[in-house]
Amino acid sequence: MMRLRKHLVMNRPTDFTDSPDLYGQMLLHKETTDVILGAYFKIYNELGYGFLEKVYENDMFIELSNQNLYVQKQAPIEVYYSETRVGECYADLIVSEKVIVELKAAEGLREEHEAQLLNYLKATEMEIGLLLNFGVKPQFKRVARFNKKDPS
Repeated sequence: MMRLRKHLVMNRPTDFTDSPDLYGQMLLHKETTDVILGAYFKIYNELGYGFLEKVYENDMFIELSNQNLYVQKQAPIEVYYSETRVGECYADLIVSEKVIVELKAAEGLREEHEAQLLNYLKATEMEIGLLLNFGVKPQFKRVARFNKKDPS
């Protein structure tokens, strides 16, 4: 049986009155993502922009570890095609074994950054990811990808 998956990106307030279930899905792991976003803004406010991505990765690792969260840096993700392992990629951070954090130090977030995070979620079966950009102005996106049969 083929499993269909849906994904949703949220980076601004959304009206969920027509779909309260969707609102609940977006709040999956909210406590963890709130701590991650708090660490992100704390680091951004202290360091600003202009450093290499690796500097922000190390800062996020330290800050989240200090918050008593389990954090993996450069966590390997195996990629499969038709049940055959075809490669490996690395998530910048995986927090509490449930949220993938992809960091950028770019002028702005781009479509390919989101696609990269969506593919990481697909490869790991994790459902929530955060895309954090340490650019001229701070930007983030919360991405959700769910394993649910399409009701249609």
